Amino acid sequence: MAIAKAERLMNLALCLLGTRRPLSKRELRGSIEAYLEAGSDDSFNRMFERDKDDLRELGLVIETVENLDGETGYLARRDSNRLPPITLDAEEAAALGLAAKVWQQARLAGAASGALQKLRAAGMPEAEDAYEVHSALEPRIPVHEAAFEPLMLACRDRRPVTFDYRKANSARAEQRQVEPWTLECWRGHWYLAGWDRERSAERVFRLSRITGKVRSRAGAFSAEVPDVVTVRETVESWAGETATRTARIRLRAGAGYPLRSRATAVRDRGDGWDELEIPYGHGLDAWLVEFGPDVVVEEPADLRADVVDRLRAVAKD
Repeated sequence: MAIAKAERLMNLALCLLGTRRPLSKRELRGSIEAYLEAGSDDSFNRMFERDKDDLRELGLVIETVENLDGETGYLARRDSNRLPPITLDAEEAAALGLAAKVWQQARLAGAASGALQKLRAAGMPEAEDAYEVHSALEPRIPVHEAAFEPLMLACRDRRPVTFDYRKANSARAEQRQVEPWTLECWRGHWYLAGWDRERSAERVFRLSRITGKVRSRAGAFSAEVPDVVTVRETVESWAGETATRTARIRLRAGAGYPLRSRATAVRDRGDGWDELEIPYGHGLDAWLVEFGPDVVVEEPADLRADVVDRLRAVAKD
């Protein structure tokens, strides 16, 4: 069955690439033996739609054209399906291979793998994979949030979106209307940066706090999209990368290694707890909450209050 489907897809691709005018479903059905053997029109339509989607997933650009009689036709122009000469050197090829590996646990895995295969078919040199055998560490970007894919597409297509968002210190979610700019991964969490229409200001949203479905909205962006470097700095600052003060916390011995790696000073209190000094910026309160009872904030007082507020909000859920 796999061979029969591969042959059917090949025949459909050849028909679409070999025509100078759009071919209707009726004409394609009469040209491909497997379609002639379809038991009914419904069976043929389902088979054709699946095959068309499979070819597009493989990278074939199929155009849909409506003629003067209102009949829909399909074709794949050769100039739209021809890659220019590939001039990557071995190091550039290795970088692309590494980038494709990064997405193996995400929904982009198929697209990344397919793109790599097409580049190799077009002449990209095969690079020795240093991560295949000699290393126990493999690059990964985990993506578990259902909101990632629709937001990624909305960022790419510059489409406004709406979604329900629950702030860390709030028990209820609120609807937000956002013009999405970009997605950034920081400390293992994904963040969306964009323009909040209701607040008329840029905002950063953590994807794990988006509830329900992300819905696209019609219309153009009303705010100018900043440079990607500026947006990345905004995400880092919002998520706590930019430190302006120092916080003193108590951390249970043997716990919180990510916190210890950022500490500028660590002192053993001798009672099963350690005292740490950590650079303090926006977002540190949300990070500390993730460590639960293993962390106690000593100072500053406003950070301690923010952590307590977040814990109370979580307890109400």
